[in-house]
Amino acid sequence: MKTAKDISLIGIFTALLIGGQFALNFISGVEIVTVLLLSFAYYFGWQRSFLAVNAFSFLRCFIFGFFPNVMILYFVYYNLFVAVFSLLGLKFGKTITTKSHVILIITAVLMTVSFTVFDNIITPVYYKFSLETTKAYWITSLTAVVPQVICTLITVLILLPVLIKIYKSTGLK
Repeated sequence: MKTAKDISLIGIFTALLIGGQFALNFISGVEIVTVLLLSFAYYFGWQRSFLAVNAFSFLRCFIFGFFPNVMILYFVYYNLFVAVFSLLGLKFGKTITTKSHVILIITAVLMTVSFTVFDNIITPVYYKFSLETTKAYWITSLTAVVPQVICTLITVLILLPVLIKIYKSTGLK
């Protein structure tokens, strides 16, 4: 992480994450951040990805607001996300085979569900929801998590190999 190329790559990728989230935030359950961050962490590894995801998590607050529960969720979840997919990138050698693709899709879907589960724990605890309100929050979250899982499944299936091919074409490792 010593070169201007690294700094530029991280900055451009952070902007891509912010732009992707902003562009699709009006459609519940449709998002591009998962496949973008998964592919970046998988191919470029944890050092670049941790910097990009923490910059993304902080900068998104300027757009959507500084809500403590969301900040906790983003800084915990996305760092865990980067760790998981960076390790899988090391395990599979940054290539996409049928086996690695299937494992990445399943892991991405599980991570997407865990995002909602983390939110469903953090938000009621932070705001001290009653048991009834917590139950309603969990039930309401299903309206977002189901399309998010479908979106993750489709985007990782289709876009992941394309993104990895694009990253390889840059000559950066």
